[in-house]
Amino acid sequence: MPRNEPNRVKLDQIDRRILRDLQDNGRMTNVELARRAGISAPPCLRRVRALEEAGYIQGYHADLDPKALDFNVTVFAQVGLASQAEADLEAFEAQVRAWPEVRECHMLAGEADFLLKVVARDWDAYQRFLTERLTAAPNVSHVKSALSIRPTKSEPGVPVTVEG
Repeated sequence: MPRNEPNRVKLDQIDRRILRDLQDNGRMTNVELARRAGISAPPCLRRVRALEEAGYIQGYHADLDPKALDFNVTVFAQVGLASQAEADLEAFEAQVRAWPEVRECHMLAGEADFLLKVVARDWDAYQRFLTERLTAAPNVSHVKSALSIRPTKSEPGVPVTVEG
């Protein structure tokens, strides 16, 4: 689903520190967040709410361990479509949103049209997803799968710089 563009508000160093700290630990208490930002709790909470309303903070989530939940395979699938007409791209994106095993979907410029991050319990489960859903989807012309051996780095968000 397309995300709203943030209202471009000038961020000061306190806002950037709040964003960085919440990105690192979304469960941080407002009191701790305020202490780290060097302000008191009430204005800190107002700033967090303003950052949420402006679209800089789009949500909060728990970072789950896939293997602990028996998802032992991660595959990156490059998907090519037969047609790149806007209606066909939107139809594919809508289909992808309905597949829970697809955790990320990125439209690409280049050889492939989309890159999907897919999790599965095992290789057989991924192959079933591939043959029964992905390659069977309308307008899909080809899929190239790359099995992830192990993650080396997985950080959410973007690098937020705080001066000083």
